[in-house]
Amino acid sequence: MQSTAYGASLAGGAFDFESFVKKPQTALRVLSWVFSIVVFASITAEGYTNSQEQDDSHCMFNKNDTACSYAVGIGILAFLGCVVFLLLDAYFPNISNAKDRKYIVIGDLAFSATWMFLWFICFCVLANQWSKTTVQYIRADAARAVIAFSFFSIVTWFLLSYFALARYRQGLSEFNQDYTDPVHDHTSPYPPAQSSYQQAPFPSSQGQQGEYQPPTY
Repeated sequence: MQSTAYGASLAGGAFDFESFVKKPQTALRVLSWVFSIVVFASITAEGYTNSQEQDDSHCMFNKNDTACSYAVGIGILAFLGCVVFLLLDAYFPNISNAKDRKYIVIGDLAFSATWMFLWFICFCVLANQWSKTTVQYIRADAARAVIAFSFFSIVTWFLLSYFALARYRQGLSEFNQDYTDPVHDHTSPYPPAQSSYQQAPFPSSQGQQGEYQPPTY
C-alpha cells in the first residue's frame, strides 16, 4: 500500500489531466481567475471617465481613484496567484517530499484566506462608493459588474480556503496514522531492544583477596 500525504500518493506519477480537471479546486481557481479578469479589465477599460468641464479622468466610483486602484491591484494579483497555484496543483502529485507538500498547502491556505478578506474589503468599498455616486454619465453596467464579481470572488476564495484547510488537516491525520512508536509496533520484524540489565552467565568464584594459596606440584 502506497503512503499518501496531503491527498496524493508519495510515490509520484504522471500527470493525470482528467482527474486534475475534475478536482473542485481546479474549477474554483478557474472561476476566481475569470472573476479577477472581469474586475480589473472593466475598471481599466471603462472605470475612468471625465466630464465636459474637466479634462482629467476620475474613477467612476464617486471619483475615488483609490477605490479603482485597489480593485485593479488585488484583481491583478489574484489573477497571478490563480495561475501559480494552478501550476502547483498540476505538479503536486509529482512532489515526493511531504515537507514540500506541506509548505505548498500552507501557502495555498494563507493566500486564499488573505484574498477572501481583501475581496470582502473591495466589495464593501466599491458598493459604498457607488451608492454615493451621483454623476449620470457614468456607465452603470460596468460598475455593477465590478461590484457583482467582487462579491463572487469572496465566495470562490472562501471555498478555496475551505479546501486548503481540509487538505492540511488530511495531511496531519495521515502523518499521525502512519507514524507508530517502534516500542509498540507489533508488526515490525525486529524485536525491541532490551533495556534491562542481565546477570553474567558465569558467576565469578574468585578467592578472597589477600589469602595466599600455595601452588600444587
